[in-house]
Amino acid sequence: MAHYKKILIAVDLSDESDLVAQRARAVAEGGDNELHVIHVIEPLSFAYGVDIPMDFSGLQDEIQTQARQQLQRFGAKHGIDESHQHIVLGRPEVEIHAAAEEIEADLIVVGSHGRYGLALLMGSTANGVLHGAKRDVLAVRVGD
Repeated sequence: MAHYKKILIAVDLSDESDLVAQRARAVAEGGDNELHVIHVIEPLSFAYGVDIPMDFSGLQDEIQTQARQQLQRFGAKHGIDESHQHIVLGRPEVEIHAAAEEIEADLIVVGSHGRYGLALLMGSTANGVLHGAKRDVLAVRVGD
């Protein structure tokens, strides 16, 4: 079995992200590889629609600052070099695919809550990453 040289770990920075990173590290164990981590911040305009009568730029900047600090702590905890930590703004599934393409990842590791039925139809990041992936995707079961 060929082993993965570059692994992209997609996290939401919740407590469950630790399990996702642990599984990625287990896959990487014993190999000569690179671990990268990505956290995607959805712009507030996505949540509230395109025509927002208020300026959320200050709040968006604060969200990004907080996320950067959390990602640095997360990366340090899991031994991921700061140069391999990526924070981007956009739709998670789109940005995860773009980052995987950019770093030439062999594998994307993402957490999945194992939703089914209506929750799956409404969409999830893991489902979005899986569909249209040009590389292997490992969906790690997290949550209840």
